[in-house]
Amino acid sequence: MDMSINLFLYLFLSVFTFLLLRATAAAHLRRRKNRLPPGTLGLPFIGETLQLISAYKTENPEPFIDDRVSKYGNIFTTHVFGEPTVFSADPETNRFILQNEGRLFESSYPGSIQNLLGRHSLLLMRGTLHKRMHSLTMSFANSSILKDHLLADIDRLVRLNLDSWTGRVFLMEEAKKITFNLTVKQLMSFDPCEWTENLMKEYMLVIEGFFTIPLPVFSSTYRKAIQARRKVAEALGLVVRERRKEREGGERKNDMLEALFEGDGGVGGGGFSDEEIVDFMLALLVAGYDTTSTIMTLAVKFLTETPHALSHLKEEHVGIRLRKGEVESLRWEDYKSMPFTQCVVNETLRIANIISGVFRRAMTDINIKGYTIPKGWKVFASFRAVHLDHEHFKDARSFDPWRWQSNAGSATSPNVFTPFGGGPRRCPGYELARVELSVFLHHLVTRFSWAPAEPDKLVFFPTTRMLKRYPIIIQRRSLFDPCKE
Repeated sequence: MDMSINLFLYLFLSVFTFLLLRATAAAHLRRRKNRLPPGTLGLPFIGETLQLISAYKTENPEPFIDDRVSKYGNIFTTHVFGEPTVFSADPETNRFILQNEGRLFESSYPGSIQNLLGRHSLLLMRGTLHKRMHSLTMSFANSSILKDHLLADIDRLVRLNLDSWTGRVFLMEEAKKITFNLTVKQLMSFDPCEWTENLMKEYMLVIEGFFTIPLPVFSSTYRKAIQARRKVAEALGLVVRERRKEREGGERKNDMLEALFEGDGGVGGGGFSDEEIVDFMLALLVAGYDTTSTIMTLAVKFLTETPHALSHLKEEHVGIRLRKGEVESLRWEDYKSMPFTQCVVNETLRIANIISGVFRRAMTDINIKGYTIPKGWKVFASFRAVHLDHEHFKDARSFDPWRWQSNAGSATSPNVFTPFGGGPRRCPGYELARVELSVFLHHLVTRFSWAPAEPDKLVFFPTTRMLKRYPIIIQRRSLFDPCKE
């Protein structure tokens, strides 16, 4: 009898304990869920991905953000690209995300980008190796290197490209040639030639595969990108091997590849392997080629649509050119005497938002602003949402370079302007991009007048670009011939 009672009590207590633990766990999950930022996960599996892509394929993707911010606030929950995601349009939260890279958050990108860039690319590196490689890249694109070494190449290669312009020009296509040739020169000391042209063709195929399904069977674009990536890696690998042989003979060059040879480290220590160097250079080509060329194109577009700003910019550059003569190259002091140009650069970066934001993954449950971001969830720090917020910038969606003539262009914290990201992963080539754009604008406005050849459309998915590559009709002009405009 006692045994029966004891067994009954044991079973009762076991069931009661199980139910209590289950109820406690469910309550904990409910509490954590209740602390999630407000929002919706949308449809099963696809979430709100289709709404996001649909918005970003237009010239005005803002409603996707605006509607949710007005309904839920500056931090909201959504579900995009297959994962639940906390979306931040709040500058303080964005700074928290960027500054806590490697501690609370880690870099996280779609599988297609990871596969195409390679596991040793700077974008995907983490920890000590990323810190060392990021520092190495910054040391090769700082003001001193730009002043003493890179500016001359930038000026020469921009001139070389513009010399070939005639009649109808696809500006985005030409800008890509400029930035690709500049990046190849800085990485490997190659001037434009048939080899660089062929490399660029393959490279464009690689970039087209960045936002595709990473399965060759389902995506012909991804399949072509993988094949092109293999060709690019083989071409870069050959250059690396040849340069190693040259170094054995005592030959040295002043470029990024030389810096990688001299740098210590690598995954296993003892220097970087050929595979590590190839992946690293391949990723730097992305950083230096696609984003800067788009900024160049959009700066011209915005200036064309704002004649007063274009006139002011021309006045600044004509003054520089009249002091120097028609053929003398730009020097560092010329670059530093372009204050309105820097206003144009800032405003183009703010309006264009080539990097609209960054994805990170929560490494643990994270409490912020009264909410909990669960471990493993994606977060998206949106720079675009902050840059185009009227609370931070007056008439935020209007192109107004003059706003930057007073302090930082914003009445609030400098954290609201982050075109190059921030924290340990801030773009190491931010000053280089500014110099390239400034030199390009100088030679463009002092050598040409232009007009759009036909209406074009700005879209933001899968990357920010002009749909028709922004065709313009150009006419050469000379400051030194009074019979020519």
